Amino acid sequence: MERTVSLVLSSGGARGVAHIGVIEELERQGFKITSIAGSSMGALVGGVYASGNLPVFRDWMCNIDKIAVFNLIDFALSTNGLVKGNKIIKELKKIIPDLNIESLPINLTAVATDIKNKKEVLFETGSLYEAIRASISIPTVFKPCMVEGKILIDGGVLNPIPINRIKRSNNDLLIAVDVNSPIIFDNNISVNKLSKKELELNYFTFLMNKGFQFLPKITGTQLNYYTLLSQTASLMIQQISALTIEMHKPDILIKIPMNSYGPFHFYKSEEIIKTGELATRKALEEFQC
Repeated sequence: MERTVSLVLSSGGARGVAHIGVIEELERQGFKITSIAGSSMGALVGGVYASGNLPVFRDWMCNIDKIAVFNLIDFALSTNGLVKGNKIIKELKKIIPDLNIESLPINLTAVATDIKNKKEVLFETGSLYEAIRASISIPTVFKPCMVEGKILIDGGVLNPIPINRIKRSNNDLLIAVDVNSPIIFDNNISVNKLSKKELELNYFTFLMNKGFQFLPKITGTQLNYYTLLSQTASLMIQQISALTIEMHKPDILIKIPMNSYGPFHFYKSEEIIKTGELATRKALEEFQC
């Protein structure tokens, strides 16, 4: 008999590609996912899976290289975001058609943030791509998404792991995936100490190299504006996630460290998917012990 699962998928940029591996491993082990709640990348992967198109999406992601990642960026001459975000959605529509969320065979809740009214917005009906575009609107990276007069940004801002938004069913197993698991901050961090590989396509490095060449370089223990912004956001996300997990304890928590991959390492998708598979296997083994 299949065990039903209500699955919560966190935000986390490219680390969220690990959600693909999580879902595949759960299916391999005989679990049936009946409900999904996701923020940002969690909403994207969850939405694609709920639409029945995960294999196509997986293949697409695994064929993305560094150049392809760069080509998906449609720059915006705007003060509220560097990237329009329309190009990504347009490319996805070529391989996966838009659907209404209420018509999906799996319950889906995609979380976005209403920046003006300072509250969460839950997408449970309407266009799947509209929900995804709103939920992935990372502040300062993507332009906010306008929906019904609301200015919407990344769901991970207020609820990076929306356990409290999942639709439960009787006797289900509540599984949450946190790809922003805490790491130890190294106060001796320096760009000069990081390898070139670790810095490739890192958003803040990209800004320094291409868009903000006038900014001073990081030396010693100094953190420039964008690195400081990144570290601050990471700490906030981890704290909110920890509180959410404590308040709404899942039956199984699958953890992937925040320092495992950068937010724009989409060209490492195959490796990230494998990380998700292994983390799921480990969590399930511990649960069954």
